[in-house]
Amino acid sequence: MGKGMNKNTSVGVVKLIRGIGPKMDWNTKRNGQLVAAILALKNADEAKIFLRDLMTEKEINEFANRLQAASLLSKDVQYNTIIEDTGLSSATIARIAKWLKGSLGGYRLVLSRLSKSSPHHTPSKLGKGLLLNS
Repeated sequence: MGKGMNKNTSVGVVKLIRGIGPKMDWNTKRNGQLVAAILALKNADEAKIFLRDLMTEKEINEFANRLQAASLLSKDVQYNTIIEDTGLSSATIARIAKWLKGSLGGYRLVLSRLSKSSPHHTPSKLGKGLLLNS
């Protein structure tokens, strides 16, 4: 098996990872170190202090708003409402919508996992007929 892989690694996920971003080289030492650093975090407190050291407050808020936009899009919330709620541009929201429905599924993966860990979950639509179910 490849480095960092185990018997629980899905073949489909492996194929997707190899195809992530044709311009993105995930095999550089720096990018690998970033991914390894994220995976090394053990809890929310560690994640908070790492993200705060890594990014500015503005960048953290931007990424939080993008995730919120993906969540709202998965619930068929209108762009105007998302713009008002997040302050993101319609172009950014459109790009998030494209990625949400795209073949890589990073947003879908995270939203699905977040919904499973939420005690007050209600199913959400995720484009291409996909539903989040707990």
